[in-house]
Amino acid sequence: MPESLYWILIALAIAGLLSVILEEVIHVNKAQSVLFFGALSWLLLFIFGSEAETHQRVMEGLQENIGEIASLWLFLLSAMTFVAYLNKKGLIENITYRFLPQNISERQLLLVTGLFSFVFSSLADNVTATLVSVALILSLNLSATKTLRFATVSVFAVNSGGVAMITGDVTTLMIFLADKVSIPHLLMLAGPALLAVVLLATLLARPLNDSVKIERQTNELQRVDVTIAIVFLLTIFATIAGNVLFDIPPVLSFISGLSVMFLVARAFGEDTENDPIMNYIRQIEFDTLMFFLGILLLVGSLKEIHALDSIVRIYEFLPAWAANYSMGLLSALIDNVPLTAALLKADVPMEMQDWLALTYAVGVGGSLLIIGSAAGIVAMTKINELTFGSYLRFIVALLIAYTVGYAATLALGTWIGS
Repeated sequence: MPESLYWILIALAIAGLLSVILEEVIHVNKAQSVLFFGALSWLLLFIFGSEAETHQRVMEGLQENIGEIASLWLFLLSAMTFVAYLNKKGLIENITYRFLPQNISERQLLLVTGLFSFVFSSLADNVTATLVSVALILSLNLSATKTLRFATVSVFAVNSGGVAMITGDVTTLMIFLADKVSIPHLLMLAGPALLAVVLLATLLARPLNDSVKIERQTNELQRVDVTIAIVFLLTIFATIAGNVLFDIPPVLSFISGLSVMFLVARAFGEDTENDPIMNYIRQIEFDTLMFFLGILLLVGSLKEIHALDSIVRIYEFLPAWAANYSMGLLSALIDNVPLTAALLKADVPMEMQDWLALTYAVGVGGSLLIIGSAAGIVAMTKINELTFGSYLRFIVALLIAYTVGYAATLALGTWIGS
């Protein structure tokens, strides 16, 4: 491949990033722009990689990239269909009203929302936790400015909650499978991660002085709605257990759960000609899926030219703790999965406590920008007020929370290693 192609692909990736940042200026939907740049990147790889050996390598890379995208798409489709059904039936609102007091201060409500997102993401994957958390936030009917604060805390909390569980974050699982950290040590990460969430909620709650009156207008739930909610929860737990015990891909577990949901609806007579259960798939915002497609195509093209491999050279110039902190900052721009894969492939020599710090950094660092994590992207496509620019207003608070959590992780690692 010509050397100029490498710079062209990097330029396209930067253009894709800028198209997301400047969406409100250029008035082009971010899903449309990144999809264009992502597809164009792979077209160029094939055009300039016409040699037989290079062509075969690019073909295998595309098939691997498409396979990853298909798994994410199907997983999102399944999870979003569950949430779309439960949200329309009012079950999420009912749960919210049952557990929240009738009168609560906005500051307390913000902290409760963060804790809910943190705990739920420890049990479920980040995408499902974000979908449920966003549905909860929207059900509160807050003003746009306050919704932004709640969404920001929720995105940070979702990423933080998943970092201590091998089923909560892909990068955590990758580092664990590489025998760099143990499960007991990973579970200890919940302490620093929770500290960071509480700190962020405290910082963002300062301007909130009002109280919220929760109107308990609960809807009467049907047996079929409760049953499908149980199927949803069982699907989450089955996904965790199946992955840990039998290495079953999460996408397969969620597709199975979705099929059970359809059959349950049919058995209860909920699947009718006037309201077919399959219609809930059409209620999914496919903008989210198209945006993921474009982003992953762009990242996949960078991975194909090994543009991410050079990043590991930072460990030659900085101590491990500083390099890991920088990796967390970088994960806000570059998908943390290929970033972590590059570090593992390079087999950077680090102690266990350093790998523990890296686990926190790449898991939580993506929260610094709205496009830096799956949780942020899903939230951005669900909440109209949440854009790259509006989220960036809280960058100082996010950076403080991330830094304090990272410092606490370093202290934890020092204690473990002593």
